[in-house]
Formats: sequence, structure tokens, C-alpha cells
Amino acid sequence: MPVIAPMPAARQAGLPSQREGAEESVAAGTTVDHLTETYRAHYRSLLGLAALLLDDTASCEDVVQEAFIRVHSARNRVREPEKTLAYLRQTVVNLSRSALRRRILGLKLLSKPMPDMASAEEGAYDQLERDALIKAMRGLQRRQREVLVLRYFADMTETQVATTLGISLGSVKAYGSRGIAALRVVMEAQA
Repeated sequence: MPVIAPMPAARQAGLPSQREGAEESVAAGTTVDHLTETYRAHYRSLLGLAALLLDDTASCEDVVQEAFIRVHSARNRVREPEKTLAYLRQTVVNLSRSALRRRILGLKLLSKPMPDMASAEEGAYDQLERDALIKAMRGLQRRQREVLVLRYFADMTETQVATTLGISLGSVKAYGSRGIAALRVVMEAQA
């Protein structure tokens, strides 16, 4: 560990040290108050810059916040207040690039899942069920078939079915329940 020597008497008497000069330039440059004002004035524009580079709002907000944190921690290096905004913009661009690189790397490293596709046997079985259902639907009375097709395949409400077919709501309910009962009997007989 280095030994810290006491300050010479000449410096204590009032001669400015290099550190004091640096503190004065920070005080004249990017102070916390200046950063606060910059935040209030330019946060939205920096967020817009990040939004042009990234695709989601949360990442944009994270990047801009991180940029302000980095500028705050390095404010002694940015001595001219007019350069603070330029430094922030460059930091937002660099952080956005880094975020995109991390995403690309993450996508490359992800294991590729197996596709969620049905096997050939499942597809054939589904096709057989559809064919049996279509055949059973053809065996229904015309109104029963119309009500079931409009209600369950066209996804209409009972009121919409009644309006479309020009029948009462009670008739729609009756044809629907009788049609389902008839389909159930036919489909169970085939199983």
C-alpha cells in the first residue's frame, strides 16, 4: 500500500494544487445540477435516439439511464458543459450497439427447440376425425346443420344466427341442441 505524505506547508498556505484545479473545472463544467438540467431538457430526445437503434421501450430507457449514470461518474472528464450532451449521445449509441450485440450473441447461443409439429399419424387421425364430422354434419337436417355451422364454425352468437337465418332465438337454441345430440349419437357410433 502506498504511503501518503502530508501536504507541504507551501500548498497548505494557499497555493492551488492540481486536484483543486480539477475540482474547480468540474464545478465550472459538468456539475450534478448541470446533469440534472440536461436530464430534464434532453431525456426524451435521447430516448428517441435509443428508440431508433433498439426495438423495445424498456431497453431504450435502460440505455438512456445507463448513459446518464456513466456521464455522472465521468463528469470530471467532461469539463465543458456544452459537450455533455454530445458525450451522452455517443454513450447512448455505444450502449445501444452493445445491447444489440448481446441479443445477437444470445440468439446464437440459444439451443434450437424441436418444432411443435404433429406426427404424420396424428395428422392422419385428425383428418379422419374431420372427415367423420363432415359426414355426420351432412346427415343432419338442413336447419340443424345451418345453425351449427354458423354458431360453432363461423363463431356467431345465437342472436346473430337468428338474424342471419331469419328465425327466432328459441328456434336457434332448439335446432342447435337437437343437432348436437344427433352429432353425438353418430360420432359415438363410429368410435
